[in-house]
This record gives sequence, C-alpha cells and structure tokens, in this order.
Amino acid sequence: MARKVAVNGLGRIGRLVLRELLEDDRFEVVAVNDIASMDTLAYLLKHSSERGPFGEGEDIYGEGGALCVGDSRIPAFQEADARRLPWRELGAELVLECSGAYTSSEKAQAHLDAGAKRVLISAAAGTDIPTIVCGINDSELDPGAAMVSGASCSTVGLSPLAAALDECAPILHGISTTIHALTPSQMVLDDAQRNGNLRRSRTASTNIIPTSAAAAKAVGLVIPHLNGKLSGSAIRVPVTKGSYITLYACVTADELDVASLNAALKGWADGRPEFGYTEEELVSEDIANTRLESIFDGTQTKVSPAGEGTYMVEVATWFDNETSYVAHFVRLASLM
Repeated sequence: MARKVAVNGLGRIGRLVLRELLEDDRFEVVAVNDIASMDTLAYLLKHSSERGPFGEGEDIYGEGGALCVGDSRIPAFQEADARRLPWRELGAELVLECSGAYTSSEKAQAHLDAGAKRVLISAAAGTDIPTIVCGINDSELDPGAAMVSGASCSTVGLSPLAAALDECAPILHGISTTIHALTPSQMVLDDAQRNGNLRRSRTASTNIIPTSAAAAKAVGLVIPHLNGKLSGSAIRVPVTKGSYITLYACVTADELDVASLNAALKGWADGRPEFGYTEEELVSEDIANTRLESIFDGTQTKVSPAGEGTYMVEVATWFDNETSYVAHFVRLASLM
C-alpha cells in the first residue's frame, strides 16, 4: 500500500521531491503546502531552467485549492503555521519538511501536533534528531522515530567520502572545502540579503563567494567516531548545478600511496549503489542531474608522508546539490 505523504514547502528541493513522488508508486501525495501562489508553483513544477520539463503532455496548474497534475488533484494549502494544517484529517503518515522553516525538534513538533505521524526534514536539524545518510547509517534508523533529519546536501556528499577514507586510513583530523553551485539565498545583483549575510549580498553570477558551512561538523552526527575531527568551509561559484568537495586529512596507515588509496575508494563505492567512483576528466556539467549521492574523483587524489605512520591526503568527490540530495531524501522517505 502506498505511503500517504505531504510536502511542506515547494521551493527548489520541495518541487524536485514532488516530481519524484508523483512518479513513484510507493507514495501517495495527499497534500502540499507553500505560502506562494499555487499558479506560480505549478508553473515552476512544470518548467525548470536547470532540470528540464516535467509531466510531458500533462496539464499542470493550480485551481480551487488544489495543485492539478494530469488526472491527479492534490489538495494545496497556503498556510504559514504548520499547526493549522489538516494532516490528521488527510491521514498524512509522513510529512516531508522542505520549507526550511521547521528545522529543529521544537519547530518540527508543529507537524506532529497537526496530526502527522512522522516528519522527515530536508536539512540539518540539530543533535536531538537522528541524522541519516542513506548508505552510511540508514541501518540505524529507528522505525519509531517521529522526527528524522536527512542532513544537508553537502553532508550527504561529504559523509561517504569521509567514511570511505576513514575505513582505508583512519582520519586523525580533516578540513573540507565545498565548491557549491549558487542557490536562491544569493542575490541576482548586489542587494541586501535577507539574513544579513554580506558576501551573499553580492551578485551571484559574477563572483566567487566564500561562505560558512556546517557540513563537515555534521558528519559527526552521521559517523559518531569522526565527531570533532572535521571542519570546513564552502565557496559559492556561478554555476547553477553540480558541486564538488575536497577533503584534506591527516590519516594513519602503515603504507599508503595514490594507487592503493584509489583502489580502496573504488572498492568501497563499487559495493554501494548510492555512490560512484570515476577517473574520467569530469567537470561540473558532467555530473548534473546525477542521482548518486557522491561520486569520488580518483584523478584528484594526493598522498604525502607526514611522519611515521601518518600521511596527508587530499580526496575529492562530485555531487549534484539538488538531484543527488533529492534522490537520497526520497530513498530515506521510503524507509520511514
């Protein structure tokens, strides 16, 4: 029987999640909620400059409190307060929280108060909610957990790289840098950014923009023994899809070189369908729209001795900050 799900928030991630759900017979979408005009959201669901059209040959439109996709008529709400949503009446078993507004246990409780049985959050959500990355720690998912975080896109991209490296050569300390495609939180032209972030107030399409990132620290929520060992930052660059992470780490090993490290990374990824390994000379456009959570790039691996039994290494991975994440998020929803 299909799982009854509702989607709260139809921004870029929410719309891509909805696309996936509507083509997956494991799910029945019983409602969507977003404060924006449903006509606008229907248009953006159908047309995407980055992801191409959706629902070829089907009419997609907003009408009378519904989002209509072909023959499906999905109840649609424009409610700012999740506590007032009719999740109980609609029988929503799982709310996919994609608005960015309910990213803590205290805030996400609003969905449970409204009658939802469980909530899956498409963002980092603190230390008191389980953070799950498919292929890494999904075996630890508690079937009774009322709230689960699907982490951030960068944590989903970095966690497998850190896990694979740590399995081959235990990590002592590491620093990651995420080269991230631009996002709607940035400005089209120089103007005040809504959260007061000065660098994100600058024109997104013409600047390389350093910014903060919590992805590396959040890896410790997914792989507890790495907690406190990783830190990192991010750089926003003017591409609309495709992102890249480098991890610089001090590791322990009796012997280590590029060939042996790459062989270990490839072997780790080959045994897990969520991940990939490549030695092709790829660029960001080549991995756009991938459904793999993380694609290790063996061409960028570097190893340097750092003392007896220790090495400095550089490893790298590609991911699509939207489609890689959405594929992971829907996989996780299917487990709840």
